[in-house]
Amino acid sequence: MVFNSFAFALLFVVTLVLNYSIPARYRVGLLLCSSSIFIGFYHLGFLAVALGIATLSFLLGRWIDSKKEEKTRMYVFRISVFSHLILLGFFKYIGFLDQNIGYLIQLVGGNYSSLLTDIFLPLGISFYTFQSISYLVEIYWEEIEPEKSYTDFLLYMLFFMKFLSGPIERPQDFIPQLKQKLEFDYEKVSFGVKLMCIGFFKKLVIADRLAPVLNDVFGSVQDYSGAQLLMATLLYPLQLYADFSGYTDIAIGGASMLGFQLSPNFNRPFLAKSITDFWRRWHMSLSFWVRDYIYEPLAAEKRYWGIWGILFSLFVTFILLGLWHGGNWNFVIYGAIQGLVICYEMKFGSLRKRFGQWFPNSVRSFYGVVRTYLIFSFSLLFFRLAEFSDVAYMIQNFGAGIQTNLHELNLGLFDHDLIVLAVAVVLMFSYESANARVDLLRWLDQKPAKLRWACYYAMVIIIFAFGEFGTKDFIYFQF
Repeated sequence: MVFNSFAFALLFVVTLVLNYSIPARYRVGLLLCSSSIFIGFYHLGFLAVALGIATLSFLLGRWIDSKKEEKTRMYVFRISVFSHLILLGFFKYIGFLDQNIGYLIQLVGGNYSSLLTDIFLPLGISFYTFQSISYLVEIYWEEIEPEKSYTDFLLYMLFFMKFLSGPIERPQDFIPQLKQKLEFDYEKVSFGVKLMCIGFFKKLVIADRLAPVLNDVFGSVQDYSGAQLLMATLLYPLQLYADFSGYTDIAIGGASMLGFQLSPNFNRPFLAKSITDFWRRWHMSLSFWVRDYIYEPLAAEKRYWGIWGILFSLFVTFILLGLWHGGNWNFVIYGAIQGLVICYEMKFGSLRKRFGQWFPNSVRSFYGVVRTYLIFSFSLLFFRLAEFSDVAYMIQNFGAGIQTNLHELNLGLFDHDLIVLAVAVVLMFSYESANARVDLLRWLDQKPAKLRWACYYAMVIIIFAFGEFGTKDFIYFQF
């Protein structure tokens, strides 16, 4: 059940109506029921795993809190976190481990027959496992007390608007919202509807229009010229951003309609002037999670190494961030590229700053934005392609075979699609640029009704007229 499906629309509308109709004491039960239907719609096994991990986290949190002696408390905490990592590793990385063991055995001339059958990867497991770990860490750090209500904690873990791809919510941000009295708030509901429309615009008009042609290119790189491969490389970040930020807008908007405030996940990442700045703007709930729970504790442990301790901590953090995306060496390389560039930016930051003073601010800014986009685009080759041979082929053939007319750069898109895509991308970035200066959605609420409703109708018409419908999955569902 994906957001851009009829099944989800039906579930969401029924949940929304009942959410404001039934007595408040039944609200958590209603949302748990809707979340269970949403998760179980994919596979009942996914629901069973999510319930199991949530229950385990709830009990472990109380166990950690019950231990007052610091040494015992530390051991219990480590066992609790390790148990989650074991479960995540089993479902997400056991195939990766098995594959590499087999490769090493065959490399030395041995025979290896995998004992593993197909192990399904529960949807959303990376996101809700990270939520569990943050809950346990916050209890261990005594930032929060363990949640007393089992049902409230289950909803924190399973809430269907954030279950599949986040945002990754901290317990102190989400759980208190369950304790507040719910009242129908027209402003929140109106804001949520408009934000969901923007999310569907990004997903259906931009991401899903690019998806078929880019899937063709990346699925058979040998069949395309170097110029086409380069164009696909430059377009993929746009598809990924429109897809994932579109999902986030729908998630945050839908949650707002139900009375919840979720964390923002994107802040105009393609205006970043460095990779360091980029990761403060891209997938922020994950970036801040690894900063708080991996990088900072590791940097504190290695503080005696000076700057090299910081660089080591950064590099390890980004390796783990890459590995978080999946059990594949390509993801490790993707994380390593990000880590190496950030280490370079930190190590030589003062030198780069002095060198940059030779140029006007506008030139430095333009160069920084272009450089960051190109580095991110290149690293995404390892994110998008599973085979090293395909990545190597693309790198070796960039720019080769450009024809005298550059019509091949349309990658097979019709002129109509190109025009729609170009206008949609301009609209998306124009909205984000203006929204950074003033909250456009709330600003629109203050305008005359005729102008407001003209904008609303225009957005809906654009989505239905130019959207690519067909229930395509969101890219980050695979993680």
